Amino acid sequence: MTATISILALLTTLLALLASPTPCLSSTTTTTNEPKILQTTTISGRLLLPSVLTNPSPKKSHQPPVVLNSTRITLNDGTHTTYTQPDGTFHFYRVPPGVHLLDVQSRQFHFSQVKIQILPDALDSPKCIEYAFPGAPKQAISHPLELTAHASYDYFEPRQGFSLMGIFKNPMLLLMVATAGMMFWMPKMMEGLDPEQKEQMQRQMEMQQDPSKMLTQLWGDLTGTGEDDSPSAIEKKPSAKAGGKTARRGKKD
Repeated sequence: MTATISILALLTTLLALLASPTPCLSSTTTTTNEPKILQTTTISGRLLLPSVLTNPSPKKSHQPPVVLNSTRITLNDGTHTTYTQPDGTFHFYRVPPGVHLLDVQSRQFHFSQVKIQILPDALDSPKCIEYAFPGAPKQAISHPLELTAHASYDYFEPRQGFSLMGIFKNPMLLLMVATAGMMFWMPKMMEGLDPEQKEQMQRQMEMQQDPSKMLTQLWGDLTGTGEDDSPSAIEKKPSAKAGGKTARRGKKD
């Protein structure tokens, strides 16, 4: 009996273990959903001005040296934005891996555009390519960036002073001088012309005053029916026969 009871107790224990989940199996199947940490890096650089602007020549000593004001710098058209410090340095924090485009939004000076490539395996050494202007040949530069201004923007044209050569270059003055010269030389040119040429010029001037006459003359020249300049009445000498008849008539009378 005792053996039978012990066997039954062992069977019930086994059934109970099979019906309930074991703690060891549950521990092996559980998973942890912890958030992944995104790797980022920092992009640093500095804006510089040419020595010509910061240290003017002795001839321009009256002009104060140019100082770079706080300048706005963007990545990818504004996804990251920062401003320069008084010494020209700037920093972009928490920049993820990828390709980024850096632009300097300056109203005074023109700076290069920089394309930055950040690899996940080399966050501390990004690859930087500089473009002086759109379409210019690319040039590899090191990090941290050092960007020097290429040119300055001039929004106003300097006012020109008084100049005699500028007066003589005026087209209105040149036209007035040419007209006065023609008025002075035309009478002298007319003196050396033949009477026939003078009459022809006078006719042309009259035609210019009367457009209808000028059109008539042009139409006649085109069709070949224009007025002949030769005199209309042509003098003819009387023939010998006509003279003889008149003499005979006089004798008869």
